[in-house]
Amino acid sequence: MNLFSGIMYNVRGLWLGIRTPRLLVLGFLRFAVVAVFTAALSGLILAKHGDILSMLWHRPESPWIVWAWHMVSWLLSLLLVGISVVAAYLLAQLLFAVFIMDLMSRITERIVTGQAAAVPQAPIITQIAFLIRQEVPRNIVPVVLTLLIIVLGWFTPLGPVITAAGSMVAAIFLAWDNTDLIPARKLQPFGTRFKSLKKTLLFHLGFGLPFLIPVLNLLFLSFAPVGATLYHLEQAKNTPPPSVPAETG
Repeated sequence: MNLFSGIMYNVRGLWLGIRTPRLLVLGFLRFAVVAVFTAALSGLILAKHGDILSMLWHRPESPWIVWAWHMVSWLLSLLLVGISVVAAYLLAQLLFAVFIMDLMSRITERIVTGQAAAVPQAPIITQIAFLIRQEVPRNIVPVVLTLLIIVLGWFTPLGPVITAAGSMVAAIFLAWDNTDLIPARKLQPFGTRFKSLKKTLLFHLGFGLPFLIPVLNLLFLSFAPVGATLYHLEQAKNTPPPSVPAETG
């Protein structure tokens, strides 16, 4: 699997999601959940914008300096909006969207294979708790670290390079958040799943590149579980079963 394969699986998932009524509804439901959380957090943070700015820098009285204060105010607004978008996405993932993603993956399995997705021998509560716990190491921690890398890049001469690298790291982990759905549902250990990610970094970078396109990224993110499930199903189909050693008489 290469970079181009990752891009194509994401596009195929989007196309299948749009053509399938159930997936279309769930995809836009996921989009709506993130949008509602984003609007709520953005409104809350921007409502406190003046108080936050006052804590950092009181408005100067000199007209020669007040222009710099206004510039800082606008930059702070953009930063706060960016933080609220990321926080809304992560909060939506933890509280609601992960269930929509898993349901989309199960429906895709039934469409492709003609049968219900395999369910591990574990109580449904155990499966749900396991899925939620995976969001911390699989999504929240990488995204937060990526934001720190990007912010640090602003203060170094290699800022553009570091920022670009941080964006690619975020794309890889956002892709993994979707391709990891089936292994996580099967209750595979985190270490095993992470090793699989390290072996397919180029594929995951390709799958995650559409997430870096402004506006369109929301559409691709909404239907990414479909493409990720197609990838796993075709990988399983093309992987030969493990050989059984012959018995010696």
